[in-house]
Amino acid sequence: MNQSDSERIRSVIEGMGFEMTEIEEDASLIGVVACSVRQKAIDKVYSKIQKWNQWKNEKPLITFVSGCILPADEVKFIKLFDLVFRMNELLELPDMLHQSGVASEFSTRHPLNDIEREDERTDFWQVEPTYSSDFEAFVPIQNGCDKFCSYCAVPFTRGREVSRASADILAEVERLIENDVKAITLLGQNVNSYGLDKKGEELSFAALLRAVGEIGSKSGKELWVYFTSPHPRDMTRDVIEAIADYKCLAKQIHLPVQSGDEKLLRRMNRNYSIEDYLKIVDDIRELLPTATIFTDIIVGFSGETDEQLERSAELMEQVKFNMAYVAKYSPRAGARASRWEDDITPQQKSERLAKLSEVLKRTSLAHNEAMVGKTFRVLVERADKRMEGALASRTEGKLPVRVLDASNDLVGTFQDVEITSASALSLAGKLAGA
Repeated sequence: MNQSDSERIRSVIEGMGFEMTEIEEDASLIGVVACSVRQKAIDKVYSKIQKWNQWKNEKPLITFVSGCILPADEVKFIKLFDLVFRMNELLELPDMLHQSGVASEFSTRHPLNDIEREDERTDFWQVEPTYSSDFEAFVPIQNGCDKFCSYCAVPFTRGREVSRASADILAEVERLIENDVKAITLLGQNVNSYGLDKKGEELSFAALLRAVGEIGSKSGKELWVYFTSPHPRDMTRDVIEAIADYKCLAKQIHLPVQSGDEKLLRRMNRNYSIEDYLKIVDDIRELLPTATIFTDIIVGFSGETDEQLERSAELMEQVKFNMAYVAKYSPRAGARASRWEDDITPQQKSERLAKLSEVLKRTSLAHNEAMVGKTFRVLVERADKRMEGALASRTEGKLPVRVLDASNDLVGTFQDVEITSASALSLAGKLAGA
């Protein structure tokens, strides 16, 4: 989501006459799109602004911050940055930049914790983004969250769920396909609750996927369409059926589970059971037999016991996720769980993360080793950063593949690759027929 926001911010700034530079020291306007999901990311923002403010002693420099910002951080950012703004204020950015003292004045009038759906403006979606890639693109379909998971502050940083007009989404998708974009990701905090805030006015998420699938099919072009991230509570069978019916809808599902323990799920306010989750997995395996399944898991949540961690490990063994993004819990101001004791020590959190990471390596290695000797379609993303003469690519299921002895001219194209070796989290291969 932050990358998509950044692309729209860039469009507005370049429309004012600024030119993009890759060198921080050369910038006269510099900013960051923050993410408050984890404290580590916010710590990096504080580190950046301290450095930038030191540069102001040597040259003129304007700084800004946007994105997911907690109210407590906003108060501090106002004193550190020249400008603090929300994405739904993007169209006012040129005026803000031409005013003095606008950051504190504007933020005082519109505090971030005073967000209501009826006041939520979505005009920023009308800004045509400056895409950072010629062959991959992110298309926002929704903003905000109504789930209020006890560990998460997103409803307090992005507000309540607001669905983007389907006509605008489909028009953007169509333009991207016309411009030969190969991979499109539909974005939202809870993509499969798309349209629920506008019942009777908008498509359901399954219907939106089918509309995208129709556009992709009629284009006759090779295309992979992804979405992230869904919430298990709203993951219905008709969504999976839509993916099965259209070749261009990628056979890859990111389905965050967060914990394998029923009691912890209730404390997290996830509003589904392990049985519910496994039923979704069964539907995916039935209707999308080649699909990869990714997930998110939190370790060290308030009150988590060794037995509860073991249930998460057992769930991972049972589902055999292709990838699991395991994160150590960190309290987020504003979230309900921030008022609870953070009673798992940093060392315990690290040990629990390592334990689940080992489970992931075992299950993913078995899957990857079964791919050796077979040929798979991949999208080449870039030159490999670690091996000269190799390319970094991904399968339709988003599994990373190092393509050996291949030309950089293939970046941005689909290729058939024979898998020659596998590790727990990656694969390697050669161009088919080479």
